[in-house]
Amino acid sequence: MSILSLTALLMSACFMGGCKEEEDNTYVGYLFAYFNGNAPWQEQICFALSADGYNYVPLNDGKPIISSDTIANKQAVRDPHILRGEDGNFYMVVTDMRSSQGWASNDGLVLLRSSNLTDWTHSAIDFPTTWPERFDRDSLTQVWAPQTIYDPEAGKYMLYYAIGEVGAHYITYCSYANEDFTEISMPEVLYDHHANTIDADIVYADSMYHMFFKTEGQGNGIMKATAKTLRGEWTPEYRYLQQSNKAVEGSGVFKLIGSDEWILMYDCYMNGHYEYCKSTDLSNFTYVCNSANTDIFTPRHGTTIAITLDEAKRLIEKWPSEGKTLESIGIIKK
Repeated sequence: MSILSLTALLMSACFMGGCKEEEDNTYVGYLFAYFNGNAPWQEQICFALSADGYNYVPLNDGKPIISSDTIANKQAVRDPHILRGEDGNFYMVVTDMRSSQGWASNDGLVLLRSSNLTDWTHSAIDFPTTWPERFDRDSLTQVWAPQTIYDPEAGKYMLYYAIGEVGAHYITYCSYANEDFTEISMPEVLYDHHANTIDADIVYADSMYHMFFKTEGQGNGIMKATAKTLRGEWTPEYRYLQQSNKAVEGSGVFKLIGSDEWILMYDCYMNGHYEYCKSTDLSNFTYVCNSANTDIFTPRHGTTIAITLDEAKRLIEKWPSEGKTLESIGIIKK
């Protein structure tokens, strides 16, 4: 491996949760990107802040921070994934979908980029239009739950997502984004579990990539596969990791600030809440708590990143919520 590649790998590990504790201390809280439900007015990107990673206060009084009809072909979006990039920018990707049109009506995704978490550029990718030689609109049924990770070997941001096609099980595909984060390369298979596999989430720890995903087989739930490189061979663990007997999807994994503990959260979508579990080895998890939902906070399939005090101030100034301050949230100690 070249010095350049090694440097990129170390930077990637830092931004995916592998930083030293003293570097983690620059972070003071958490930002949760999510959507709220299956009605078009709920299929919007929302933000919430937390001091502990478990208890969240929605920004903008629970209203969207970006209107879906300004960014998406379907004028509705789901499954927001947010990433702190190794280049100082922030990246979000979302499912371009209006569920009221049917669960097989989604043909693309939306890419967003920001330098400050408050101002976002966007680009919508329709798969049959972009690659008509590969995708037919009648046979392509889903492009679900995109996520982004920096690939140090390629020196590019890699998107990964589930594709559903008539007559086939869901498979996790990947593409590479261009430098402007406005276009992506032709989809290629990233991981085939040989059963329906959706909602992949990848983190880097202990010199390995850990991919969490929902699969169906004998029962269904959250499983994991590992690989030494993103485009290498993935080795699955054939056991379910969720600590719930409820139906689950949309797993998200993040590291607690200044801790060796990782949080696995997932959407108990039939029961209307999130469940949080913790682990120090990304294999053995214990239950912590369920989300405390309110009438303006009913989170569905989202993701979490750690944020600095300046970022938290910028977010709450752009999207204030009545009566809420960084002190009342707990990000600034009284």
